[in-house]
Amino acid sequence: MKKSNFVAMILGTVSFIFFALGMCMAMIEEWNAFKPGIVAGCVGLVFAVVTIMVWRKMENKEPIKITGKAVLTVAVGIIGALALGVGMCFCMVWNNMVPGIIIGLVGIIILMCLIPLCKGLK
Repeated sequence: MKKSNFVAMILGTVSFIFFALGMCMAMIEEWNAFKPGIVAGCVGLVFAVVTIMVWRKMENKEPIKITGKAVLTVAVGIIGALALGVGMCFCMVWNNMVPGIIIGLVGIIILMCLIPLCKGLK
């Protein structure tokens, strides 16, 4: 394993642990830790950005260029993930199976649109 991949793996693991723990703290009402959970989640996001920057630097890659296509790709990914999550909430939390399945399928279709958006069609 290359040194850059090992460092990225360690930093990525730390960032995801902070993010996941923060979201659990914020979303589980019994813990009464909403504000600390948001802080921990934000720390996890900062670690994720640092992980990307450190890995790209160690691999001698250029910094990420922000283009219209990159912004559109991120927006489509966020919308698709949110739709899929809302569909799951409809099914599992609110016991509305039919709308949940429909919204979840729409989210999956939106996420599948990322493949031609990123790779292109030939």
